[in-house]
Amino acid sequence: MRFHVCALPHTNTTKEYLACAYTAKVINFCRMMKERGHTVFLYAGETNEAMCDEHITVVSEAERKAHVGTKHFTEAPFDWTMPFWQKANAKAAEAIKVRAQKEDFICVIGGLAQKPIADAMPHMITVEFGIGYGGVFSKYRVFESYAWMHMVYGAQSGGDPHRSDGHWWDEVIPGYLDPEMFPFSAKKEDYYLYIGRLVDRKGYSIAVDTCKVLDKKLIVCGQGKAPEGVEYLGVVGPEERGFLMSRAKAVFVPTLYVEPFANVHVEAMTCGTPVITTDWGVFTETVVNGFNGYRCRMMREFIEAAMHVDKLDYHAIRKHAVSSYSLDFIGARYEDYFKRLLTLWGDGWYA
Repeated sequence: MRFHVCALPHTNTTKEYLACAYTAKVINFCRMMKERGHTVFLYAGETNEAMCDEHITVVSEAERKAHVGTKHFTEAPFDWTMPFWQKANAKAAEAIKVRAQKEDFICVIGGLAQKPIADAMPHMITVEFGIGYGGVFSKYRVFESYAWMHMVYGAQSGGDPHRSDGHWWDEVIPGYLDPEMFPFSAKKEDYYLYIGRLVDRKGYSIAVDTCKVLDKKLIVCGQGKAPEGVEYLGVVGPEERGFLMSRAKAVFVPTLYVEPFANVHVEAMTCGTPVITTDWGVFTETVVNGFNGYRCRMMREFIEAAMHVDKLDYHAIRKHAVSSYSLDFIGARYEDYFKRLLTLWGDGWYA
């Protein structure tokens, strides 16, 4: 199979930008498809480390920096009406037209911001291959969780969930990672960890308050204003991220909104580290109470979870995460999905 993968133009497909979950997804998706023997064309920023047969630059580094400005790249706007996005989309569409063959797939990750690429080639199958966002447009969609798929169905129902129908060509495939980037350690140190954006809806204050009650050390990593009473390390790179996760007693992921996936909790479990989360969204699909962490709804439950995480089996947590989210396992699921879509060139649903 042949894939035309369109990355986000305001990042580069390099390790430096792995803090962007969608850029990490693009890099790993390219690797999975290449390692399974498929052809990958990558349309991205000027600098690339992702595996592909051809890297096509759609924005220069100077253009990318001018667009991002003084903001962190994760805060750059997704707005296809902006000249930056219009130029990137036009260059990607033009380059795909030159290379496209019948039965090729276009794979986008930016929602409505990349819809113009699909619109330019209506005869091709465009797949949104990692939906954890709003602004979904394609007929062919891969969601990161059932929770988020059902949220999108509800949002598109016009306010009446009873009007929501399923879609035959939708699929749920969870996030994925390279286990080698997340080292295992059965020896935990006496601290808890929060990694993520320091915004209220991420629920980081729950981690702060829990550790304050227990008089325990909390290490906080991420973009934003450092809370009081914690050890704040700022934004950390992939290696330090894995090191901190592997040695933490537990990683807090107490998101207040319905979380589509939250890579950080799967990364933590891959390190053999329990997670403490809220009890909605993707966590209802990934976190088993008393096995790989705890899902909580009250402050008392967060405190009790933090007190009991050291009783969990770290080896079992690691084994389950690797078997569920590794590139080898998820790559096979993607391959099966795209093989199903190939039947659209034949008998389709009746195949």
